[in-house]
Amino acid sequence: MPYTALITGANSGLGLATAQALARQNFDLIFLVRSREKGEWARQQVLQQSPQARVELFFADLTNLAALRQAAEAIQKRYDRIDRLINNAGYAPASIEYTPEGYERSFIANHLGHFVLTFELFDLLRASGEARIINVSSAAHALGKARRFFVKNNTALNIWTTYGDGKLANILFTQELARRLEGQPITAYALHPGVVNSQFGQNFLGSWKVGFGLLRPFMITPEEGARTAVYLSTASVPESYNGKYFSKSRPTRILSTDANAYNGQLLWKLSEQAAGIRWLS
Repeated sequence: MPYTALITGANSGLGLATAQALARQNFDLIFLVRSREKGEWARQQVLQQSPQARVELFFADLTNLAALRQAAEAIQKRYDRIDRLINNAGYAPASIEYTPEGYERSFIANHLGHFVLTFELFDLLRASGEARIINVSSAAHALGKARRFFVKNNTALNIWTTYGDGKLANILFTQELARRLEGQPITAYALHPGVVNSQFGQNFLGSWKVGFGLLRPFMITPEEGARTAVYLSTASVPESYNGKYFSKSRPTRILSTDANAYNGQLLWKLSEQAAGIRWLS
């Protein structure tokens, strides 16, 4: 029986490249995307390379927790297990925006949406018997600070610090998952894909857009960036790697001293409060 992988943000860039690689290895694929049009286009890209692939689309914005829950409910009705949950979708803000609750929008998209999605799909992951949760972080986690997590209407943020906060949260979420799931048949990993030439940063404005554009010739392709996620989805990964942060398909050093157990537990508590749930306490 083929593995089933759910990939968020699979409609372009790193997510699409990951999906194409897994389809070539006979995975069944679930795409969770915002746009029906872009999702269907990505589905066709996968099927052109792998006509035998099974690819199903579901729709939700990661900042809309109600829509996420509705999508998860629909997935639960269609599937009896998920073997790989690849929390890939990332949002780099062009400017600081706040949700109606006062939280910075990109932090909700990059962390809390995936926290809630993982919670909602947990029974399907547990049903796998060998599930893996793969969180796509970034070296930009070095810019993150745990003291800013879920601070409402924080006017001191800029687009890089808030992005770094989300990527640091991805690592802390991974570490805390591994700790709380110890002894269960579910493992968790975070990764830095490299600086990938994708749609990331295309919404930047002014000098940020110019500067990011100058870097593009030095970036790696989405296919190269997807290799670590594909490795973590398919390889025989040593048990001791559970909870680790990866780059180039091997564990690597975390660049922030804020990535510690205290902050992981704090993030978990604040995430539960913001989402209105209790999970693995």
